[in-house]
Amino acid sequence: MFEWVLWFHIISMVSWFAVLFYLPRAFVYHAENADNEGFVKVVKVMEYKLYKYIGIPAFWATLLSGLALMYLATEHYGVSIFAMGGWFHAKLLFVAILIGYFFSMGYYRKQLENDSCTKSGKFFRIYNEGPTLLLLVIVAMVIVKPF
Repeated sequence: MFEWVLWFHIISMVSWFAVLFYLPRAFVYHAENADNEGFVKVVKVMEYKLYKYIGIPAFWATLLSGLALMYLATEHYGVSIFAMGGWFHAKLLFVAILIGYFFSMGYYRKQLENDSCTKSGKFFRIYNEGPTLLLLVIVAMVIVKPF
């Protein structure tokens, strides 16, 4: 059972990261083309669908399968998640930051939808790098287990 839940967790995470990588890029185009009414109309629909129909379900699938893995780890590895080491706690910290980032995307999406966002394309270009950095750290914690 553990391996199947792990498989589902990885597939869910890949789907969630597709949104985490692409939606901020859509924000860049939206902010940089705010004067192009036709483009903005299309990108608003795209942002909405990415977040609501892919992002939210993938987030919940990743979160719930991750919680299931934490529960099943005791049975599979014979060790409590609280005794797995500092690497696991660090991973959870960075996952919590990633969750905050995801919900901030929802905040910016709503602002862009209402034409009330004052952030620039440059801001969103920098903002777009967050998921990449967090992914590198989270995967490093799982693979390398540095502490």
